[in-house]
Amino acid sequence: QVQLVESGGGLVQPGGSLKLSCAASGRPFSTYVMAWFRQAPGKEREFVGAIAAITPYAEYSGSVQGRFTISRDNAKNAVYLQMNSLKPEDTAVYYCAAANTRILPRGSKEYHYWGQGTQVTVSS
Repeated sequence: QVQLVESGGGLVQPGGSLKLSCAASGRPFSTYVMAWFRQAPGKEREFVGAIAAITPYAEYSGSVQGRFTISRDNAKNAVYLQMNSLKPEDTAVYYCAAANTRILPRGSKEYHYWGQGTQVTVSS
């Protein structure tokens, strides 16, 4: 069992930056692929990016590639999402998720554990 808690959301102007954090507790954190998803009102949950369990290898959706960066600190049981050049369309509830797998899945059903989400609003 893994418990995940996101933090760092808030209101930011277009073009601004925000860094989300996800703190994990429970089973060894370093065995899990970690991902970020987001869900805007009236839309389905969307894959943002994922990072491998041990290496810093990460993959991103096309809509955030080049603007968002995922990192993790296994010693601190934490994963981060650095978001730059934010756009109004990035407004959503952001969730971190964990999967006990060797690949980087993009489907939400592949992830076994979820945080409660943190709201990110990009608006002037």
